[in-house]
Amino acid sequence: MEKGINLFQKRCNKIVDNKNRQCYIERVKDVINKITTKIYQKSLQSFDKTEKVKFRKSQSKKSKKNKLQCKEENFLGKERIMAKIAVVAANGKAAKKIITEAVNRGFEVTAFGRRAENDTDAKNYIQKDILDLTREDLKGYDAVVDAFGAWTAETLPLHSKTTQHLADILSGTDVRLLVVGGAGSLYVNPEHTIQVADGENFPEAFKPLAQAMAAALSELRERKDVQWTYISPAADFQAEGERSGKYILAGEEFTLNPAGESVISYADYAIAMVDEIESGKHIQERISVVRA
Repeated sequence: MEKGINLFQKRCNKIVDNKNRQCYIERVKDVINKITTKIYQKSLQSFDKTEKVKFRKSQSKKSKKNKLQCKEENFLGKERIMAKIAVVAANGKAAKKIITEAVNRGFEVTAFGRRAENDTDAKNYIQKDILDLTREDLKGYDAVVDAFGAWTAETLPLHSKTTQHLADILSGTDVRLLVVGGAGSLYVNPEHTIQVADGENFPEAFKPLAQAMAAALSELRERKDVQWTYISPAADFQAEGERSGKYILAGEEFTLNPAGESVISYADYAIAMVDEIESGKHIQERISVVRA
């Protein structure tokens, strides 16, 4: 059996990354059993009929369990894992960093933006407003990244409108919706009753934006029909910050790094976003990230 597993380990090293390697090995155990039939043939001959039946039942249960585990890890086949990504509102700075990160990792990325020209690293670019997107437009993708942003008083309600529009057209599908969120809605107490934006020192100029994004998140939490994930950045979200390649993954509460900072660059946030697309570990959850 060890020889069979080693054979598939070598093969999967060429196909999948470290995070999904074990899942792949488990997924193909039923295939390994066939390949290693000759290895076991002599030992199986010494089994009595009862032992053979027990052995086969055990292998069958393991195979079914492994298939379910791999399904939960978004295993989509031997050759592709979360291969197709759509990024909407793709002309923004955060969106571009996410696109670049995904493209550099070998994902097939399509960018949807309002501008006529493609100013992203995506090879596929479609000029289309987020509110004009249809269910058919996003059919066939494994994940959709919502990078919409609005800052003026008259456009702030669009945070909820655009998020709900995407949720509506992805409703009931396996396509994941990952939202570039805000830090203002992170909680600062264990009871989750006080948010960052409620603090006395929170800038008044940013409160309307924080409230609009918090409302969009609140509405998204009610969507049990959508495979959503909301990712909040640190309070100091730096567009031109360096790519350190390291971040701390946190949850609903405002988190500081060991240096006592709440900061992350767009580039490091993009790493966290693509990591979540790959892992699929936080379905219908809000998570947050801060520079390590």
